[in-house]
Order: sequence, then C-alpha cells, then structure tokens
Amino acid sequence: MPRLLALLLIPLACTSLPAHAGTVYKCSGRDARLSYQDAPCARTQRQQILHLPDTAAAPAPAATAPVAPDEPASTVGVATPPPTPAAPSTPPPQLYRCVHAVDGSTYLSRNGHPQPFQAPLGMLGAFAMPLAQAYGPPGGAGISAPEANRGRVTSGLVAGSYVWVQDQCRPLSVPEICHALRDELEKNDHELQHAFKSDQPPLQRRNDELRAQLTHC
Repeated sequence: MPRLLALLLIPLACTSLPAHAGTVYKCSGRDARLSYQDAPCARTQRQQILHLPDTAAAPAPAATAPVAPDEPASTVGVATPPPTPAAPSTPPPQLYRCVHAVDGSTYLSRNGHPQPFQAPLGMLGAFAMPLAQAYGPPGGAGISAPEANRGRVTSGLVAGSYVWVQDQCRPLSVPEICHALRDELEKNDHELQHAFKSDQPPLQRRNDELRAQLTHC
C-alpha cells in the first residue's frame, strides 16, 4: 500500500513543480512517505536529486502540415479509340473531252486516241448541198432517201464516198477532271438509290471507286 501511494503521488508532485525547475529533490522519511520539492530535503530524510529539462527554454516543435504520400502514377491508361484507317485513295484517271467527228457532240473518254471509223462525206458537210443531191444522178435533179434505197446508191458509190475519220480529244486539267468525277458520282449515286437490290453491287463499287479518286481533288 505505501508503494502504491507513492506511485500516485509522483505525477501530482511533478505537476506542482514550477515550470522552469531544473532540479527536483525526492525526499523520503522513516514513514516511507515520498515528497518532491525544489529545495533540499531535511537532514532526517533520505534525498535523491532528479534533474528535469527546462521546458521553458526548449522551443516547442513547429507544427508541420502532414505531407501527403506521393500518389503512385496511375497505371490505367485512358481508353482511346483506335485510329480510323485512312480510306484507300486512287489517283484520278486522266480524262479527255472528245468531239465526235460526225455530229460535233462532245463526250468524256479515258482514251485520248479513239479508234478511227468510216463516215459518209455527206454527213461530214463536205458538200454544201443536201444528201439527196450529193448522191443523186448527174444533172443535180436530186432524189429522196427512199429512191436512194431502191438501188440508186451502188456499193461502189458508197465505198468511194466514205472516208476514215477520228474523233478529236484533248486532255482535261485536274479541276476539270474533278468536276467530271463529281458529276459522275452524283449520277451514279442517284442510280444506286433507285436500283433494285440485285443491281446495287456494281453501282456501289463504282461509287466507292469514284469517292477514292475524289480524295485527290
């Protein structure tokens, strides 16, 4: 019991000491009672000197904000869509605008050297007269087309009055080619939208081909 009482009195004695005390005297008498004081013990008591740190002189530790641990770099990448594959492109073909040798109509062609063909001189405007007079009997009386079909025009006359002709073509510039391809795509797309399902595959392939060629325009 005396030992327990002494243990209880130690914190009370420490709290009663002055804040700036550096030396404490632990005194015990014959009755085993302990006391703590800042002056030396009586001669009749046993004395033990305790050295305490000067709490007033020691600076209080500065309060520091807790340092957040470094967050590990996220290993989960942001999902990005795969790159869209580029549509295959085809250089636009070289196109030619050709003039028909007989009637003067124009058309587009990929061949700048169309095959020559035979045409009658009368259709070419080689004679400044109607065909009936050009192929009619001598004297210029002239005949009608039905009369010519009744044997008036012989094979020798036909062979001798036909000549070889060829359409004249010129290459188109790149802007002209692009304009022609857009017109063809618009026409082909219109046919595709109104075609039966069985007729759509070739039209769809042509659409894809035209769009690939237009990527260069």
